[in-house]
Amino acid sequence: MAAQIGAPGAAVRAHEELFAYWASLRQGALLPGRRHLDPGGIKRLLPTVSLIDVIAEAPGERAAEFRMRLAGTGLYGVYGREITGKRLADIYNTAAADYWRVELGKVVAERRPAVGVHSLAWRGASHLSILWLRLPLASDGDRVDMILGLDAVVGMSQMQSGIRAA
Repeated sequence: MAAQIGAPGAAVRAHEELFAYWASLRQGALLPGRRHLDPGGIKRLLPTVSLIDVIAEAPGERAAEFRMRLAGTGLYGVYGREITGKRLADIYNTAAADYWRVELGKVVAERRPAVGVHSLAWRGASHLSILWLRLPLASDGDRVDMILGLDAVVGMSQMQSGIRAA
């Protein structure tokens, strides 16, 4: 795996930067939509940014499905291949896809940002994790139809030392 491993502090600062940018696009209770995003406003973060489509539930499906509309070039090393245009089941094993369905489903249902840590054990790299941030986007300001993401790869020993130092 040829992923760029960063320090937890740098990951947190990147998350804060993207969150502040996203929050600046909000208009009261209305969520920003994709049309409000200006790549120039987050240029430094683009390699690890993703846009995730929320695909409406089809009759008989248990939950909404998600598709990677765009995955920054820095994510290629995490996934070992291009994931743009792929659904969760095409990217992850069953357990990891289920994890992301739950987490992304919360962003959609609650219309709120979410942050977390996900192990890369599914990629055979249990010593690495993704510090992730997911931000809801809504073309009508209300119904979440896309999610803006940011991922930072960190080593577990780095995370543990970073958490102790915090």
